This record gives sequence, structure tokens and C-alpha cells, in this order.
Amino acid sequence: MFSNYLLSRVHDAGGAMLERHELDAFLTLAEELHFGRTAARLHLSTTRVSQTVAKLERRVGAPLFNRTSRRVELTAVGRRLEEEVRPAWALIAAAFERAVDTGRGLTGTLRVAFIGAACGQLLAAAAELFRGREPGCEVQLREAQIGEVFPWLRDGEVDTAMVHRSAAEPGLACSPALVREARMLAAPVGHPIANQESASLEDLARVKLLRLPANVPDTLQRDCTPSATPTGRPIEHAPASATFNEILTRIGAGEGCFTVGAQVQRYYVRPDVAYIPLRNAPPLEWSLYWRADSATARVRVFCDSAFRLLGDWASPRTPAPG
Repeated sequence: MFSNYLLSRVHDAGGAMLERHELDAFLTLAEELHFGRTAARLHLSTTRVSQTVAKLERRVGAPLFNRTSRRVELTAVGRRLEEEVRPAWALIAAAFERAVDTGRGLTGTLRVAFIGAACGQLLAAAAELFRGREPGCEVQLREAQIGEVFPWLRDGEVDTAMVHRSAAEPGLACSPALVREARMLAAPVGHPIANQESASLEDLARVKLLRLPANVPDTLQRDCTPSATPTGRPIEHAPASATFNEILTRIGAGEGCFTVGAQVQRYYVRPDVAYIPLRNAPPLEWSLYWRADSATARVRVFCDSAFRLLGDWASPRTPAPG
């Protein structure tokens, strides 16, 4: 990401030079806790990652990771180093990116992912407003399935994405809520609950709830498919689905139900699926997410454009998700 030599190396406490690739390898491994995934993200071999981390450990004088054949975990020294280095490295990255944007103006391409038709329509309008403000910067919109969007963000395939705000993922930051909508229960037309004018959260104990893919954040999985009602009654789960259209197809086939936002009534009308309001359920919120170490000016201006489009002129900040 940083081609400038000034960002390629920093000094350690002894005056020796810490190379950028050493910090990248350490911080990525601290996040992934897996040499194979770390190597894939950095486009390196696992041997190279292992050698780089070992060299850094020799310079520190203590192990940074405990390695076994089954798992990798940070040592106390490694955890403290990660906690202190990551914010500083993110600040360096953001400062350099701002300097480049200030010097050159906003140029290049911003890659934006969306999930579902309603998000796509909103972000297309935000992109039009963004292009009017920054004509030198292009916007590419990409539709993502729910199981794709977080790997895309982590791997840098997209710069920002609109996702349920309940998702908490290490290394990602998000805007305040852009959209809030009432929650509904998508149920098979033939199910008794589909004949009700509304349903309560306690009624979820009477149905099976379909699950999202296993690779979505646990916080998002629990938000969409809780395991118990507010009074503690267990909720039965059906197997996971890969896409939203697959979820709706399986609901229509009578395999289960799923909690959704009110916008699905407009964008996903189906003769075999009924949408019932969920009483006393918290609203479903949507935010823009991005990598915490990649909060570029393009991302910030696009986020501001989305807020302006929705009539909220407050300048968005970047709190940790959750």
C-alpha cells in the first residue's frame, strides 16, 4: 500500500531499522493467527512469513507467538507489541494517505460493495453525489453476498461496504448508522405464523431460523439468528445458506424463517414468502465498513456523501464496530 520510502521502515528502540514487511507480517499474523492465511493475504509463502516473524522475534529477544501443530497465539509480549504498534501504524498510513490526497487531489478508484437491492440503490445515489463533488475519482460498485463482503474488506478487494451494523470484526471500522429499518420475520406462506398480523420475539421459539454462512462475524450471526428469545426460550436453527436469495427460496420451500429488514417487502416480493412485523424488536441498522488501517480520504468523502444523501449532515466518525 505504501510505496513511499518513508513508510517502508521505522526505527526500533535500539536504533536498528524495522522494515515495513516485518511489521506487515507481524500485524497480519496477530490478526489471522494462521500462517497460511497470513501468507495468502500478503502474497508470500508461509516459509517467508515464518522466517520474517522469527527474525523479528530474535531482534525483540522474546517469542511473539506460541506455535503448535494445531494453533498459533500471541504471547504476552506479542500481545502488548500488537496493541501498541497497530494504532501507530494505522495513524502513519492514514497520515500519508491524507498527504497524498491533499497533494494530488482525490483521484483514482473507490471500490464499494453492497448487499441486496436496497443497499445497491442507496449507494448508487451516493456514488453519483460523490462524483459530483470529486470528479477526478471514480466509483466502482460491486454486489457481494453476505459471506463474501468481510473477506473482500480484509483482503483489500473493496475499500468500503454497506453492512449490518451489528457486525463486529477485528481490524474493521464503521460509520454511525446510515439507515435504520423495522425488523420483520420472513416466513413460508403456509406456516401458521404467516397468518398473524405481527409476531413477537417470543414467537421465534415456534419456528426454525435459517443461519447465515459460517464465515460471517459471530455478532452478526447472533443478531440475525438468535439462539433464544428474550425470556430464554430456545430457538431452533436450520442449516446455513450462502446467499439471501437462497434463504428466501428455502423459506418458500418451508424449511425455516429468517429475520429481515422492512425494505425486503419492496425489493423481494415473492408469492411463497410472507413478511410479518416483529414487535418490540430493535431496528436493523446499516453502516459503511472499511479496514481500520485504510481510512483514506476517498472513503471519508464517500461516507459523508452517503450521510448528505440521507439528510444527516453530521460529520461521520470511525468508532470500532459493535
